[in-house]
Amino acid sequence: MNWYLDVLKKYAVFDGRARRKEYWFFFLFNIIISMILSAIDGLTGSFNPETGVGLLGGIYTIAVLIPSIAVSVRRLHDTGRSGWWLLIGLIPLIGTIICFVFMVQDSESSENEYGSNPKGFRA
Repeated sequence: MNWYLDVLKKYAVFDGRARRKEYWFFFLFNIIISMILSAIDGLTGSFNPETGVGLLGGIYTIAVLIPSIAVSVRRLHDTGRSGWWLLIGLIPLIGTIICFVFMVQDSESSENEYGSNPKGFRA
C-alpha cells in the first residue's frame, strides 16, 4: 500500500525515476480499487452501460489520471527513455505492447540523465 501512497504523494512529479515495483504496485492497486468501485456503482445503479463507467469509477479515474501519467513517465526515465515515449501507447495494439515491454524492463543500473538509480546501487 505504501507504493500506492508514495505515487499519490508525488502527484504531479514528472522528473526522476520510478522502479518497476513502484509502477506495478500502483497499477495493481488501481485495478483493485477500480473493480471495487465498479461493483459499488453497479449496486447503487450509478453505472452507465453506454459509457462503461459509473459515478464513483469516473471520479476515481479523473483523480488518478495525473499520478498515473507521472509514474509512467518516471518509469520510462528509469529505463533511460524520455517520457514522450508514453505517447506511443496511442497507436492501437502495437503501441500498447511496446509500452508494456518498456514498463517491464529492468532499470538502468547506473545514473542516467534523469537521476540516480532508485534501487540505490550500481552494477
